[in-house]
Amino acid sequence: MKLDILVLPVHPDDAELGCAGTILKHIKLGHKVGIADLTRGELGTRGSAEIRDREAAKAAEILGLTVRDNLALPDGFFQNTQEYQLKVIAAIRKYQPEIVITNAYHDRHPDHGRANELVEASAFLAGLRRIETFDTDGQPQEAWRPNQVLHFIQDRYIKPDIIVDVTEFWDKKIESIYAYGSQFHNPDWNDDEPQTYISSPDFIEQVNGRGREYGKSIGAKYGEGFTSRKILGVDNLFDLR
Repeated sequence: MKLDILVLPVHPDDAELGCAGTILKHIKLGHKVGIADLTRGELGTRGSAEIRDREAAKAAEILGLTVRDNLALPDGFFQNTQEYQLKVIAAIRKYQPEIVITNAYHDRHPDHGRANELVEASAFLAGLRRIETFDTDGQPQEAWRPNQVLHFIQDRYIKPDIIVDVTEFWDKKIESIYAYGSQFHNPDWNDDEPQTYISSPDFIEQVNGRGREYGKSIGAKYGEGFTSRKILGVDNLFDLR
């Protein structure tokens, strides 16, 4: 199943927080977009892997994804090693995306930066034909390298290289975040579990504030920012905002 955009975030809910507006925008433009979460988020303070599986499926419906997959790497303990690179390479070759989007270069949660390094390396290695990977039927996969790897921006501020106007899709983005009722502010959630940094109602206000800040930079109400290690180009100067 070929995708135009494959998002490879480390935790279920990272994609919703980092680039849900961009996902929604490109789906409306007719592109096929999918998410393959690296882990099930099983070390999260609230909820469980099974609950987060259900929440991720609900968020996928809200976003209108072509596919949502999970590579089941060990939350908190994966590394940028051959073992895990081969799993990410296989996912990239399976979906053959033109664009890969993944976690921030560095962030409050150490998994985010390590996922960034793992996906960036795997996206390059996926294009080397002498690296062998196999699909679920045991058939060899073709080498495939995406044209672009972008990184969304998470808790820690990073100056973006590009900003996407997602004003039209902001409310739907917030709806997809709240699909994770175990993780974010939810008065009906189990009181026996501790409150966390992201379960505070103030956290979503920070998400809204970041969106407004990036939107203001390009003359829009809401924006999502991305970074790239490659220099990005435009067809002509009138593409600039």
